[in-house]
Amino acid sequence: MNRRIKLRHLRCFHAVARQGSLAGAAAALALTQPAVTKTLQDLEAILGVRLVERGRKGAELTAHGRVFLPRAAACLGELERAVTSVSRSRERAEWTVRIGALPTVAAGFVPVAIRAFRAEGATAPVRVVAGPNLHLLGELREDRLDLVVGRLAAPEAMGDLAFLHLYSEPVRLVVRAGHPLLAQVPLEPGRIADYPVILPDADAVIRPSVERLLIAHGIGELPERIESVSTSFGRAVVLDSEAVWIISEGVVARDLADGTFVALAIDTADTSGPVGLTTRPDLPLRPGVELMIDAIRRVARRGPRGRAGRGAPD
Repeated sequence: MNRRIKLRHLRCFHAVARQGSLAGAAAALALTQPAVTKTLQDLEAILGVRLVERGRKGAELTAHGRVFLPRAAACLGELERAVTSVSRSRERAEWTVRIGALPTVAAGFVPVAIRAFRAEGATAPVRVVAGPNLHLLGELREDRLDLVVGRLAAPEAMGDLAFLHLYSEPVRLVVRAGHPLLAQVPLEPGRIADYPVILPDADAVIRPSVERLLIAHGIGELPERIESVSTSFGRAVVLDSEAVWIISEGVVARDLADGTFVALAIDTADTSGPVGLTTRPDLPLRPGVELMIDAIRRVARRGPRGRAGRGAPD
């Protein structure tokens, strides 16, 4: 019996009960009166009882009709609440996903993660803000970003923020293909001082690692020192000159893979640092953000080649 009762039966009966007449129900449902009469008769036939008495005064519920009405109304109410709930969930999922991306991930990793996000059918707009770590963490604290992707900040900068480790990557010293230093075998690290050197500025997360690297290899004063966190600037300078760029591996992973840049044979293992997601644990994640985090984690598990954009989304 339950399978034979359709939504149109419940709506029709409910409208008759509320309007007190078949004509009123027909107007409310935008149907003809004969259509309402037929639908009501079908429902009574399924239930095997009379629900409504028709007369000159309109339509009055029978005892069976009065028993059936609150349950029918409850079914319609639950359906309406279910539809509203899904609609609101969809609206939340369509809110813009706001990502802060450090230079270490903005060039390669984040674009791949966004493709994986889209591959899952997510349609929420995505806004990516690139910049220095302290600025992005400030935007996150002000709820102008949903998450920040990049290297783990110094402990004093994390405060009440949460960090989810994804992978670790080292700093590399890279030059263009054919650079004179590539012919030096073995390479004396101090020789990089003979060329322009681009390194991250004082506020960059990797700057302490770079400073320790230079000290460890006995590299002192750099006569032609350029400080910048701009990946487009660094890439352009290296392509058009004999500059050495000290930068996180993730920034130049694609260029290293296709041979545009070459990493100098200098041990940088001690510069390896954690890359991950920084969020505000005191705020609930919106549905679209949860989907993005899932995409980011899946891409991170694929390894360096996938993070550099060489793999297809899972």
